Amino acid sequence: MASTDITSGRERPDAPAGGPDQASDDLAGLEAGLDALDAVQIRRTPVREVLLRKALPPAVAVALVLTAWELLVRAEVTEVYKLPPPSAVWDSAREMWLKGTLLDVVWTSVSRGLLGFLLAVALGTPLGLLVARVRLVRAAIGPILSGLQSLPSVAWVAPAVIWLGLNDRMMFAVILLGAVPSIANGLVSGVDQVPPLFLRAGRTLGATGLRGTWHVVLPAALPGYLAGLKQGWAFSWRSLMAAEIIASSPELGLGLGQLLENGRSNFDMPAVFLSILLILFVGIAIDLLVFSPLERWVLRSRGLLVKN
Repeated sequence: MASTDITSGRERPDAPAGGPDQASDDLAGLEAGLDALDAVQIRRTPVREVLLRKALPPAVAVALVLTAWELLVRAEVTEVYKLPPPSAVWDSAREMWLKGTLLDVVWTSVSRGLLGFLLAVALGTPLGLLVARVRLVRAAIGPILSGLQSLPSVAWVAPAVIWLGLNDRMMFAVILLGAVPSIANGLVSGVDQVPPLFLRAGRTLGATGLRGTWHVVLPAALPGYLAGLKQGWAFSWRSLMAAEIIASSPELGLGLGQLLENGRSNFDMPAVFLSILLILFVGIAIDLLVFSPLERWVLRSRGLLVKN
């Protein structure tokens, strides 16, 4: 039965036929449906499923690479001293392990890289906020930061050696010059993407100045800032490897870059390939152990990732 519109006196064919009770039931059903759509099904992922989805694909990829590598060696596409078999690289790693030098070499580079990265974060974060929030500073040094980010970090090794000598300070200087621009530009990009409504709401609630920066700007800019941190670590690691390869010295200790350069100088290709694999392994490990959990936490806190 059609209902009558009070204001016009005409019948409304789309009105519920059951009267107010029927309309109330329909509204309750609609709300229940929306609640069901919004509800997130939280469950614990079985260990077997985690292994199949996350551990098995990388293991298969590594196995395929090693198989292709071995096939190329057996096919004699080039001389063995240019492309050693995987077994020779494994023997080189085993020899260093038995001597007790393998972990020392890795830790020398990792400790330098992490300390340099933390220093870059301490300098790049306030610099990025200053560039993002002060127009005069952005106009003055914003283009310089972009130019420094595109400059290969290996270009800083020579002047750093001349200025600071062959020591750890030179290493950290190269890392900072390579990583700080990336971290600062990542934070600037994140701040630029903060909706103006957030800033107005924060000012309305009294969040101005440093309080507004801490409680409104930084949380809203966190995805862009995290991308800048991830890129900053990549620049830190690459800058350190360039510095260790070029500025090799016994006073600096033996790191992965020095190990690579020593292998090249001695025509020891197993050591060269071992160095490359260790450098790659450290980069992947830092990404999986540090940045991937941070990314999942950010996505989950914004409702973009189902918690398992």
